[in-house]
Parts: sequence; structure tokens; C-alpha cells
Amino acid sequence: MQPIQLFELASRQAEWLSVRQQVTTTNIANANTPKYASKDLTPFDAELKSASGLGSMEMARTNSAHMTADIAGNGRVELKDTKLNQEIGVQESGNTVALATEMSKMGEIKRQFELNTLLVQNINRMMLTALGK
Repeated sequence: MQPIQLFELASRQAEWLSVRQQVTTTNIANANTPKYASKDLTPFDAELKSASGLGSMEMARTNSAHMTADIAGNGRVELKDTKLNQEIGVQESGNTVALATEMSKMGEIKRQFELNTLLVQNINRMMLTALGK
């Protein structure tokens, strides 16, 4: 069993969130650009799977009644075209950006950044408490 490097994992997630935020803001900036296709990243689950220094991040299945988790992305994090939003469809200009969807993504990114920061603070506090400082 390899140790889980929590600070490294949190750092990788923060980097992934930064890239996703940049991709999302680019989508918003190009909302009126003709024939622009909305983009997004593969889920962070794929980053967990491909994390070479972190070992396998899959949970141990100690009982046959436990559920298994399939991690999407096959270990690759890449930029991809998003699925066509059926609510707006392809606009007359050929653009596929749905501003409501992009703003929703921005809120999700913000919440994930806040959670990441809180977890790092609590892990740090826990380690300091264990050391008696």
C-alpha cells in the first residue's frame, strides 16, 4: 500500500480547476463568435487514474457486496468539445455556447476551489495537532 499524498493531490486538483476555469471563460468570451464550439475538460477522475506518483486511487473492495467505481476518461485529461445543449441547439451563427451552462460551470468550479482550500486547511491543522504544535 502506497501512502496517499494529500497535498500533492489537492495541488493537482487546483491546477485542473484553474485550467477548467480558463476553458470556461474562453467559452463565455466566444459566446458570440460564429461557429465556435463550446469546450470542456475530461473529469478530474481521469487525473486521479493517471496520477503516476499517487499510485492507484481506487478504493479497496473488501466485500463482494461493495459497489465498484468506474473512473471516466481512461486516465487522460484533455480538452474536448462539449455535448450540444439541446435547450439552445446550434445557433444560426453555428455557435454552441450556452451561457447558462457556462455560468453554472463557473459556480461549480468556485465551489470546488473552496472545498479544496478547506480540505488543505483542515489536513494542515490536523497534522499540526498531531505534532503538538
